[in-house]
Amino acid sequence: MKQLKKLTNDRIKSLENVFDESTLRTVFKLSSQGLFDELESPIALGKEANVFTAKKGNDRVIVKIYRVQSCDFGKMFDYIKSDPRYYNLKKTKRNIIYSWVQREFRNLNLAREANVRVPTPIAYKNNVLVIEYIGKKDPSPKLLHHKPKAKKKIFEEILNQMNKLYKAKLIHGDLSAFNILVKDEKPVLIDFSQATPIKDLNSEIFLDRDIKNIQTFFKKIGLDVDKDKMHEKIKNL
Repeated sequence: MKQLKKLTNDRIKSLENVFDESTLRTVFKLSSQGLFDELESPIALGKEANVFTAKKGNDRVIVKIYRVQSCDFGKMFDYIKSDPRYYNLKKTKRNIIYSWVQREFRNLNLAREANVRVPTPIAYKNNVLVIEYIGKKDPSPKLLHHKPKAKKKIFEEILNQMNKLYKAKLIHGDLSAFNILVKDEKPVLIDFSQATPIKDLNSEIFLDRDIKNIQTFFKKIGLDVDKDKMHEKIKNL
């Protein structure tokens, strides 16, 4: 464990009180493979996952660590069990969480192949996901906390990204202003753990929810948008 303690250093020494030994071994394994040098401060702390920036030479990556001890794996299973890619998934806690991470990695790859603006997935292992850092010195802000300079333009671009995703036969499933970053006044979609193929029995429910979330946000900031027209553009643009 000496190497693990060195990795966590003074700035994030609390990791050992937050993550179990298996998670720390996974973090060290990915670090030892050259995927990142050391974790920095967390930029998001949640009940199910913590998101860290990590140094990689002069650059940065994002390291997303799902908390095995506190994840709602029952809720995760409810989402993933209807995904045709995971019909045979065994309902054990670690199996579900590890599959959840793999699913996010696969979804990001599918989105990238469809030219959807998302972080590039780099690697995953067990409950840890490594992806591209979006931002410059500081992480790019979430749309929720960023007032767009051109509301209509960014709204149309979000629909365009959703359409590309739909053509790739994938629906985000948890899209909102909270899961969209703004870089150079362009949207970057993030958090693809709940993304699901359109052949999933619940896909239309998820799409309607995504549309409603985006509609609500833009109406709140003064842009009059129609839900039915949004739905049509996403499917037929």
